[in-house]
Amino acid sequence: QAAVDLFTTPSAFLDTIYWKNYVNVLGNETLQRYMMNSIIISTCNALLVTTLAFMACYALSRFDLGGKENIFFWTITNRMAPAAVFLLPFFLLFTKVFTIGDWKLYDTRIGMILLYCTFNLPFAIWTLRPTIDGIPKELDEAATVDGCSTFQVITQVIFPLARPGLAVTLILTWVFAWNEFLLAATLTSFNARTITTGLSEYVTSTGTEWGTMAAIAIITLIPALIVFSVVQRHIVAGLTFGAVKE
Repeated sequence: QAAVDLFTTPSAFLDTIYWKNYVNVLGNETLQRYMMNSIIISTCNALLVTTLAFMACYALSRFDLGGKENIFFWTITNRMAPAAVFLLPFFLLFTKVFTIGDWKLYDTRIGMILLYCTFNLPFAIWTLRPTIDGIPKELDEAATVDGCSTFQVITQVIFPLARPGLAVTLILTWVFAWNEFLLAATLTSFNARTITTGLSEYVTSTGTEWGTMAAIAIITLIPALIVFSVVQRHIVAGLTFGAVKE
């Protein structure tokens, strides 16, 4: 709706479709940059986190590590604290510690990818471990007898069977990074700013552009819906993996 109609015609049904808000958003180069940042950061974070979680879960499941349950619990406790607790430490790290000359980790895509990896990896390990534990170790032993190396066992036996769980982990970590606001708003200014933080730019002291914000919100939902529709079958299989044992 147009800005005037938002308050003059409070109706659940639209008399006319007003496309100008979408046209303005799609034609805005700044918002295009924010959208691209969100896609790159979320996708790279999800791939990195899922890969690291897969390797960590394989080690926790298959290797006889001393105190591995304590390691697993310690990993989960890192995710229990709210993100606001880490704002100041990470801000100082990004602006004062991780610097090379004039270059800083602050307001960079790589910085946000690594930051989200720090927060999402414990959750990914917790999500993926039951899937790896549910794969019989006898399959590893049979593959080893057939001459497979450890790498081949992981890539040719464990990975195909763990794909449903990997899909769930991938999509959940992607969505968490895509929707995150607090850290992105604090640790970026323009170059690595994401689309969720871009919404806040339309709330100013002179007023709120509700129409533009609504258009951005709808457009922001589209990539998530596409990702869900593509991997929906794997998500359902991953959530029910190991629920029934034969």
